[in-house]
Amino acid sequence: MLFDDRLATVLRHRATGGRAARTQYRQLLDLLGSAQSASEEHGGDPSITAAAHLRLAALSDLVPAAERARIITEGGKRIRNPRLVEWFAQAEPEIAASALARSALTEAEWVELIPGLPIRARGFLRHRNDLPRNAVAVLDRLGVSDRGLPEPEKATAEPGATPPPIAEPRQDRLLETAAVRVESTPQVDTGAPGIGDLVRRIEAFQKARDPGEHDRVPDRKKETETGNTDPRLPLGEKSGPRLGSGFPETRRPPLVNFAFSTDVDGRIDWADAPVAPMVVGTDLVARHASNTADAKDGFAAAFFDRRPIRDAAVTMTGAQRIAGEWLVDAAPRFTQSGGRFEGYLGRFRRPAENTAQDRAAAQADRIRQLLHELRTPVNAIQGFAEVIQQQLFGATPHEYRALAAAIAGDSARMLAGFDELDRLAKLEGGVSEMEAGEADIAAILRRQSDQLQTVLSPRVARLATAWALERAVVEIAVQEAELLSWRILATIASATGAGETVRIGLTAQDGALCLRSALPQTLAAAKDIFSTETRPVGGALSPGIFGAGFALRLARAEARAIGGDLYREEDDLLLSLPILTSVDSARSSPDRGGAIGGDLRKGAAN
Repeated sequence: MLFDDRLATVLRHRATGGRAARTQYRQLLDLLGSAQSASEEHGGDPSITAAAHLRLAALSDLVPAAERARIITEGGKRIRNPRLVEWFAQAEPEIAASALARSALTEAEWVELIPGLPIRARGFLRHRNDLPRNAVAVLDRLGVSDRGLPEPEKATAEPGATPPPIAEPRQDRLLETAAVRVESTPQVDTGAPGIGDLVRRIEAFQKARDPGEHDRVPDRKKETETGNTDPRLPLGEKSGPRLGSGFPETRRPPLVNFAFSTDVDGRIDWADAPVAPMVVGTDLVARHASNTADAKDGFAAAFFDRRPIRDAAVTMTGAQRIAGEWLVDAAPRFTQSGGRFEGYLGRFRRPAENTAQDRAAAQADRIRQLLHELRTPVNAIQGFAEVIQQQLFGATPHEYRALAAAIAGDSARMLAGFDELDRLAKLEGGVSEMEAGEADIAAILRRQSDQLQTVLSPRVARLATAWALERAVVEIAVQEAELLSWRILATIASATGAGETVRIGLTAQDGALCLRSALPQTLAAAKDIFSTETRPVGGALSPGIFGAGFALRLARAEARAIGGDLYREEDDLLLSLPILTSVDSARSSPDRGGAIGGDLRKGAAN
């Protein structure tokens, strides 16, 4: 499955009643509860996932909290999406408790998620006994515990008596702070039933945890009495992690993406909870409208045109976590009644640190997937046309056979074009190489130019060739060399006008051959010959269904794949290819390229 559109399918339906709302809530929970939403997992638009989260929030107003809690816990479903878990943790208590009980995240996801959870949600997690070890350590460090202090009468036990059993240290360090603050207050009456009992209970609790640690508290009182007006808190002891200088430093994980929405003016009016204080109110349109590049193809231009936004570069300023470069994927929102524009909904994401080759390979892979999807119907059309044309299932009128033959021919040309697109994508993406071998490309050029001359003669046009090289062997298969040579010569010949003469010469320089051809007038007038859509003036010659620019671009990719290049120099087109020397040829299989006779050493010298 290349594209999963289940989320989009669910979002197309409106929940008009209570039963429909519960059903859609259950469907969205199933799809979003996976580790990664279906649309993101299969290459879909991330804005669909953001829209699904908004729809889930809207349905929460229609479905009672008790019903939502039941939906979360029914069927043994597990929530594996950290973002969804964080969102549920901020909901009603019964929703948060149900969601946290059914969450199944990885250890790394728990460690990243727990510090941002509300204190109440952390309390729900203490009832779970299946959390990973590092997740439990984070809860311990944050002070999540439901342990109580010992009763007053137990706090006044005789010296040397065994204190009441207290669970292993999983206590909030604020208790230590409270003890010091209370003891350092001169007005405390330790004999009173209120604060005095609390002080004694804290002292007993401290002794039960670490008697040596509690003995240090009077020293701090003494420091205060001797002139230290800024008593230190009990930090830095050996009894465990502390808040303060003795606490192990923990860095907040980097922010890599967050959802957002804008109003009709392009100002962010909503974002994910941890990021909202840093970005809400940011004007995305005014910030980039003056940028020339963005005005052509960026967030501001797409916003004014109400177009979907994909990979729009946006630079944010402000807090360290959100400052820097971002890519934005978003889609416009419109009201269901009247179609009034309401702003954009989408997601910010940090640019991936990929190399240019990685990006080219990913682009080539997407093109190949698209071509695979297109080949299937074209193959079917071609097959049915051939069945009709060949009368495999019975007699067919000649008129229909002629139409079927034309359809089959068009289908074959389309499939050939798909093959060229696939080849270009692979070569430019660096995922394909030219087939190895040996071929005398000088002989191939001479033979093909003679063939083209017979086609150009009726136009009173010709190719004026000058071959300074009799033999030039390149390290590719004969078929590859013939395709490369034909793309260049056929493109030049197809663009040659009536009565026009095109000069073509072949020379050698520094171990490489150089094919120099003058550009016909139609190609010379183009600003970029590798993107021009120049079509042949007529006849049987054709550079391909995509025009001259595409053919030359494919020839350039083929030349670069073997260490050469194809480029324009004023009104000339130059092809440069490395040629094999006599030593290189001797190491290879002799005459694998089908080169015609002649001494290789002599050809290299020429």
